[in-house]
Amino acid sequence: MIIKKFEAQTEKEATLMAREELGPEAIVMNIKTIKPKGIFKLFKKNKVELTAAIDDNVNEKKNVPPERPVTSDTKSEYYRFGNVFANTENEYTDEAKNAIEEKINNIAKLLEQQVVAKSGDTSDVEKKEEKTSEASDDNTPEQEEPGNKVVDLIRNQLIENELSEKHVDAIIDELELSNEDQPLDNVLSKIYQKIVLRLGEIDNLKSGENGPKIVFFVGSTGVGKTTTMAKLASKYKIEEKYDIAMFSVDTYRIAAIDQIKTYANIINTPMEVVYTPEEMKNLVEKYKACDLIFVDTAGRSHKNDEQKNDLSSIIDAVKDYEKEIYLVVSATTKYSDLKSIAKTYGEMFDYKLIFTKLDETRGLGNILNLKLDMNKQLSYVTWGQNVPDDIGSLDPQVIAKQLLGGTE
Repeated sequence: MIIKKFEAQTEKEATLMAREELGPEAIVMNIKTIKPKGIFKLFKKNKVELTAAIDDNVNEKKNVPPERPVTSDTKSEYYRFGNVFANTENEYTDEAKNAIEEKINNIAKLLEQQVVAKSGDTSDVEKKEEKTSEASDDNTPEQEEPGNKVVDLIRNQLIENELSEKHVDAIIDELELSNEDQPLDNVLSKIYQKIVLRLGEIDNLKSGENGPKIVFFVGSTGVGKTTTMAKLASKYKIEEKYDIAMFSVDTYRIAAIDQIKTYANIINTPMEVVYTPEEMKNLVEKYKACDLIFVDTAGRSHKNDEQKNDLSSIIDAVKDYEKEIYLVVSATTKYSDLKSIAKTYGEMFDYKLIFTKLDETRGLGNILNLKLDMNKQLSYVTWGQNVPDDIGSLDPQVIAKQLLGGTE
């Protein structure tokens, strides 16, 4: 499979470029508009970026890897979702780490501005400094404690980003500030570190050690299970060169099966529809030479016992194989429902969390809320419909920055 990106002024021009280079059999995978940047952007026209793919099994030499487009995205392996950047390899360059530190400094400046604005007088900061100086001269005790205002401001920022008050207070209680007058950046840095530690380590998907690993995607209807599975399948097939197969047990939605078939054809991988636990067991045996078998399940109501039993039967059918189960949840779902869903699935089996639709919300506090309340490991995040893009390993440093008010 060869995947390439083409830029042109119009969609028609980009399509012609793709067909000319890849041939008439090329399949258009994604089209997006690229807006110009810089101070002269008002005088420039938008461009179209088209992603096309073609199956090159006939012409490609056996051991030559497919060409991967070299773009600004693939050079750094960073992809943007909303105001956050995720690294698809879960490894971060020194440049990226420095960028995070710079963002923390920017957050501190932003919060300082908010302190001044809320004081009602832009000269309050200077006045406080003068009072501090006078107090040191005449041993007069200070009348204000700016450190309290700093902590309160950070606390409000975290709550505004939907981190629960329980977890916010627990983080602040661990600060162990030696005095109330610590600089804002010191307090901010300590809270930032506490959040990163609470988010924990992120473990990327790996193949099974003895035979295939069966990877199940479970969750409610409409959270993006099928698209998320397709993104990961494309990533491991194209980038990691894994042998994979794709199964669907979502026999309730014909459209879901057709969607997976389309993705499977694009990346040239087998696809099967599973109706019973016995079929599941037999098909896994058929594809036991694969590294990964991705299984898309039907959207289940966490309140429907019959549907939950059906899902458990499918998963139990391959109990002799190594399994990985991902609970896919939407970042836009209200937290009481998220907690109920996570608790119900947790009673059935162990799982890791995938958060989708990060581009549709600014409040990312529920990511940490669910992590702490359910004690489940975080894994991937998604932020759009583009396949194989718009997915990456969750970066605790970036999520912490976002929760503290860092924006791009």
